[in-house]
Amino acid sequence: MKRRPVFLISCLCFGFAFFYIPILSLIVFSFNKSRLVTVWGGFSTQWYGKLFQNDQVIKAAALSIQIAITSATFATILGTMAGIALARFRKFRGRVVFSGLVTAPLIMPEVITGISSLMLFIMMAEWIGWPGSRGFTTITIAHITFSMTYVATIVQSRLSSMDIAIEEAAMDLGARPWRVLTDVTLPVISPAIFAGWLLAFTISLDDVVITNFTSGPGSTTLPILIWSKVRLGVTPDINALATIIITVVGVGVVIAGIIMHRAEARRERDIQMAIAQNG
Repeated sequence: MKRRPVFLISCLCFGFAFFYIPILSLIVFSFNKSRLVTVWGGFSTQWYGKLFQNDQVIKAAALSIQIAITSATFATILGTMAGIALARFRKFRGRVVFSGLVTAPLIMPEVITGISSLMLFIMMAEWIGWPGSRGFTTITIAHITFSMTYVATIVQSRLSSMDIAIEEAAMDLGARPWRVLTDVTLPVISPAIFAGWLLAFTISLDDVVITNFTSGPGSTTLPILIWSKVRLGVTPDINALATIIITVVGVGVVIAGIIMHRAEARRERDIQMAIAQNG
């Protein structure tokens, strides 16, 4: 009986090591002086300097961030609306179809989503003359389409575990449905909405397959640029770029965790104060 926990812990350590050791080695070799990524030639930050002097990388990073912010924002708005509809309106005509359409991108291969989006834009260009070319707009629309389903799933899960008595109490006190939504429901599920935005932002930022189908000349995103460079061989500047991305993502996750923890603690404190005042 005592060997089982040791075996499970060993498997867990092996899994984490298998995942994180390559990432750590990538970070270490980003400071490698040698051009050979597997041979240590001394400590140097020259590849970071060359990276920031590369206009192609800077333009691709700026485009990726713009697309990710725009698509995550719209996906969060649409996904929150869909999640509220699925969680609060149990019976309405077409609910099964609507639920299937919302959750379909979760199980559908990205290749299918990318091909279907490409065909849609080609047919629209032939029928109505838009889009004239594929770029920022087409990539953003495609990212909104498949990332909003993640937001809807997160919001629906949070609403399913939320005590509906809070909303009912607000309506009993005379609040209209819109006031209940803005003053009660949305503040309670705000951590889930924020988490959905972060997930949609991350998914959009590192997408390759769908972006490859919906992008055009002059609209190369950062993941597409990295993919094109890696196919010719990993170079130290790619290690430096990956290290910067890992650092930014890590800092963002830590900040998001702190904000969500404080928001949840504030909400619990407000609930306890309200109970104490009513008691």
